[in-house]
Amino acid sequence: MAEHLAQFLDAQASAYSPHTLAAYRRDLTPLVQQLKAAPTATELQQFLAQRHKAGLAPRSLQRLRIAIRRFCQYLVQTGVIEQDPSLHLRAPKAPRLLPRSIDIERLQAFLDAPWDPDDPQQSRDQALLELLYGSGLRLGELIALNTSDWHPGRDRLIVQGKGQRQRQVPIGRRCQTAMTAWYQCRALWCRDAEENALFLGQQGRRLNPRTARRQLQQLAIERGLPEHLHPHRLRHAFASHLLASSGDLRGVQELLGHASLSSTQVYTALDFQHLARVYDQAHPRAHRDEHSPLVTGEDPCDPS
Repeated sequence: MAEHLAQFLDAQASAYSPHTLAAYRRDLTPLVQQLKAAPTATELQQFLAQRHKAGLAPRSLQRLRIAIRRFCQYLVQTGVIEQDPSLHLRAPKAPRLLPRSIDIERLQAFLDAPWDPDDPQQSRDQALLELLYGSGLRLGELIALNTSDWHPGRDRLIVQGKGQRQRQVPIGRRCQTAMTAWYQCRALWCRDAEENALFLGQQGRRLNPRTARRQLQQLAIERGLPEHLHPHRLRHAFASHLLASSGDLRGVQELLGHASLSSTQVYTALDFQHLARVYDQAHPRAHRDEHSPLVTGEDPCDPS
């Protein structure tokens, strides 16, 4: 089975990110080491039970179940096994946890802090911040950007998303300003004319995700943002702030690069007041009184 696992990972290289492939390898290697022949449904369920007993969190168990399902589907497709033993594989459901949103005013003050457009590190970091919050990019998408994906003067950039799905993302005026400043400074760090990464580290190579996370957290400390600033919190803030203003769930889905609407709903939880307003404005059977308890938040069971 170890040989089949290696072939499976090679076959998925064009469809998934290196991070996802590394997770698949990490999840599936212990399973393959236990198997003496083709997996059975009982063996797969027992393996999940073992990992659950060992303290693996529900979200990690769900990820493991998905990895097993895809590996088994590959084994069927390549003729290694005839029937998929993972069809009825179950794992505890993981709660859908939302990152805490950042207050708009506080985030605006953070982004509007002074920075030097002639300083390579400051201009790069400001461009990173503007893209994460202004365009809702994933950190992996941002790191993967090439110089061919954007040029000064353009109001959009090309993004390679999950599953090799490509999309165009608009960028605002302030983001363009930061991107242009970094584009002009980039030559100071670029040591190889053939290096096509848009964002570089000080060594002149493509920016490392770990370095980006560390630098963003340092900026949060320097600019007085009293919260842990993970890149995905800026993406969540982009989605929740945009959706609260527009109410356009489908549009936000496209901007985020989500394949399914349910993924967007996880990141963009709306308060009931906003949902009620959307209902009142859009549904032909609404037309409820503006003082309706469902809109004002009053308790409909309160006799007073």
